[in-house]
Amino acid sequence: MTDRIRTATRVSVCSIIINFLLSLFKLLAGIVSHSGALISDAVHSASDVFSTLIVMTGIRFSDQKADREHPYGHERLECVAAILLAVVLALTGVGIAVNGIERVRRVEVVTPGLFALTAAALSIVVKELMFWVTRRAAHRISSDALLADAWHHRSDAFSSVASLIAVASAMLGLPILDPIASVVIAVFIVKAAFTIAKDGIYRMLDTSCDEETTEEIRKAILEQEGVLRIDDLKTRLFGSKFYVDVEIAEDSTASLLEAHAVAERVHRAIETAFPNAKHCMVHVNPLKREEVSNE
Repeated sequence: MTDRIRTATRVSVCSIIINFLLSLFKLLAGIVSHSGALISDAVHSASDVFSTLIVMTGIRFSDQKADREHPYGHERLECVAAILLAVVLALTGVGIAVNGIERVRRVEVVTPGLFALTAAALSIVVKELMFWVTRRAAHRISSDALLADAWHHRSDAFSSVASLIAVASAMLGLPILDPIASVVIAVFIVKAAFTIAKDGIYRMLDTSCDEETTEEIRKAILEQEGVLRIDDLKTRLFGSKFYVDVEIAEDSTASLLEAHAVAERVHRAIETAFPNAKHCMVHVNPLKREEVSNE
């Protein structure tokens, strides 16, 4: 088991345990206090357990080595996991919205108690902490699926904020805000789902790296001895990693061995400076003497 999988597994198992306990606590508080918003929030937390299992599976399979059927590796399975997570989130959000709208239509007047208020406040603290822990681990191992799970925690924290406002308002004599908050929660969930799905799809479509990363790659290439200019530079995301295809210009009088040495330097420089670079393909173009002088 690689360090990447160990880190993801450790964080994911902790997330599952905490989400399971937290969802039970919020469900109990919602039932006892008659808070629809808190019950909806509990359902959201429960869905996190399933989504984390998807993330764990995606990371485990994406970390497998390349084989004959998949010579470029399996990193894109993380994108699949992230898209599946987005679907789960969206379905959860739609279900909560439908339930909230129905309760708004019936105008049920129920006032939650202090138990519900405490549960909502505790959920905000716990979920925000889980967001930062999971986000840190995701950046450490460069995992898009784990980062999506981190934002899932953040969306749960947002929904708990809505629950807290709804419960507090109901206790102050405005119970209609409780089912309305459920609809607001659903909006947060669907928005998070859209963001996660969009990022996963972009990575499945060979989208290029961001401009900042591309410029850093360009700078690293031009720093290599023998590189006179860059004729073309392309990058494409591949799951949590990316490919680099570059055409460099060298002195046309250089020998084949010299040209190969320059290309090797560029190749090693990219893969050393950028740990997420899965591979760098270097093509060498000859540059005539008069062009070298003009450069």
